[in-house]
Amino acid sequence: MDTPLIAQEESPRLFDCPGWLYLLQEFDALYRQGSAGGSRLIRSHRKRVRDRISQIVDGNPAVAPRPPAAKPVTAHLPRALDLGEQGAVRGIARALSHVAPLLSWEYGYERVPKALARKYAYCEVLGPRGPVVSERLVLGFVLFAPKTTYPQHSHQEIEESYISVAGAWSENDAAVHAPGSLILNRPGEEHRITTADLDPCLLAYAWTGPETRLHAPGMKLSSTRKARMAQGI
Repeated sequence: MDTPLIAQEESPRLFDCPGWLYLLQEFDALYRQGSAGGSRLIRSHRKRVRDRISQIVDGNPAVAPRPPAAKPVTAHLPRALDLGEQGAVRGIARALSHVAPLLSWEYGYERVPKALARKYAYCEVLGPRGPVVSERLVLGFVLFAPKTTYPQHSHQEIEESYISVAGAWSENDAAVHAPGSLILNRPGEEHRITTADLDPCLLAYAWTGPETRLHAPGMKLSSTRKARMAQGI
C-alpha cells in the first residue's frame, strides 16, 4: 500500500499578513511624505528607500515569522509607543503596536557591554532574515531606554537612516532630534547616540547597500580609543 503524500504548507505571503503589510505602508509614508531639507543626498536616499519598498510590496514577498524575543529594554516599549501615537509620525507607532507581540528583539553584536544590554535592542521587520523577506533592503526599529549612550560605531558599505518615532535624542552631540526628523549616516561614518533623561527613544531605520553586506552587516562597536579619537578627545 502506497504511503499518501503529505502536502507541504506554503509560507504565507505579505498580502496574507495585513499587520506587516500596513507597517510597510507606514514606512513608505515616512520616506514619501517627509522633507529632505534641501539635501540632495537625503533626497536620493529617501527615493531609493521608498522605491525599494514599493518594489518589494508589489512582489508580495514571503513572510517567515521569527520567534518573538524580548530584551530588558522592551519594558520601555509601551511608553515609547504611547509617545509615538501622540507625535508627528503616529501612523507608524500605531502600526508597530499591532505587531509588537511578534517582534524579535536582539543586540546584533557578539559582545555587548552590560550597561548597554539593559538599555538597547533592535528588531528587523524586513530583511534577508525576515519576518518579511527581502534581499535588497533592511527596515527595522531601535529602542533605547532613557539616559542611554549608544557607543561610537559605523556600518561598512551600508547607508543608514534613522527617523525618530518617539523621544528626543542626539547624534554625535550635534543637535537634538524630535519625532519626525531624519538622520542619514553614509557608509563607514562613525556615529554615537545619546537619549533624553526621562523618556525612551524609538527610531525607525533603513539600510541600503550590497546584498552580501545586508546579509552579514558585521556590526561592531568601535574601540574606546578609536571612539575618543573620532570625537577629538
